[in-house]
Amino acid sequence: MFAFLEFIFAVSVGLVVFLLLYALLQKQVRPQVEVQKRITQLRVNPLIERQQEQRILAGGQKKRKSRAILSKEQKDFVERTVKPIVEGLGDRLMRLTPKELLQKIQRNLIIAGKQHECPLPQFLFTSLLSGAMMFVMFYFLLKGKDYNFVQHTALLVMFTLAGAGAPSFFLNIARKNRQKAIRQQLPECMDLLCVSVQAGLSFDGALMKITERMKGPLVDEFRRMQDDVRMGIVRRTALRSMAARCDVQDVSLFTTSIIQAERLGTSMGKTLKNQSDNIRERHRQYVKAEAMKAPVKIIFPLVAFIFPAFFVVALMPAILSLMKNL
Repeated sequence: MFAFLEFIFAVSVGLVVFLLLYALLQKQVRPQVEVQKRITQLRVNPLIERQQEQRILAGGQKKRKSRAILSKEQKDFVERTVKPIVEGLGDRLMRLTPKELLQKIQRNLIIAGKQHECPLPQFLFTSLLSGAMMFVMFYFLLKGKDYNFVQHTALLVMFTLAGAGAPSFFLNIARKNRQKAIRQQLPECMDLLCVSVQAGLSFDGALMKITERMKGPLVDEFRRMQDDVRMGIVRRTALRSMAARCDVQDVSLFTTSIIQAERLGTSMGKTLKNQSDNIRERHRQYVKAEAMKAPVKIIFPLVAFIFPAFFVVALMPAILSLMKNL
């Protein structure tokens, strides 16, 4: 038995030595031999280098073509397989969802400016997928815990609803941010409109100048309103649609004043001047109101971070001295 073990040990050692020598030969000797062959070939035929370069270029082009083909195939796979599945599930969810909720989600998508990036069926599918992921994750997390059936079910339902409502939560945040951006950009656009109209441009010409030289959510709405007018929609209808898409009170006041000025035939320059002053004053009041909210909002970081540190610094010496005396 001992002789057999010695034989196995000797064979294994010999195999290891052979592998090490073979790896050394492959690493050191073989590259040098290949380099020598390459040098001799270049000396014998100087056109080989050019041919190799052409082959490399051709290979690079083939690789780029193959990558383009793969990306195209991936896009085709998404378009042919994934997108129809998502749209089909989204359509089924739309049939099961109440109409009031669908209208509310669609309105939030329009106000947030996400109706093209994330259509309503895709949004419903995302909510369903988020809820399912939260259900599966917390099912395995709560599986080994000491909860009875009612507690386990209640927690699962709560976390599933939270996961399903997460897309709506982020959509509301995007909606508020876009409305805030529109509210901040409106006074500047109104000033430029007023100056342009008073300089001799028409209302449409002033809007065109603004859409060409400015960017932002309000400018995008102006551009869409102009596109609607070019397509044959009446201007007052396009203005009302723009106000509904923005859902900002100042924009509604602006569109209402423009519609009334067109109906009554009053001066567009004076109307825009009055609206510009009014919106600038409303914006100033809004900024003051936000500044007045700052002392209330600062209470939460004070209570959470500053007061505990203050209590530790002020009361800890007294507590330590009392503990020593006791």
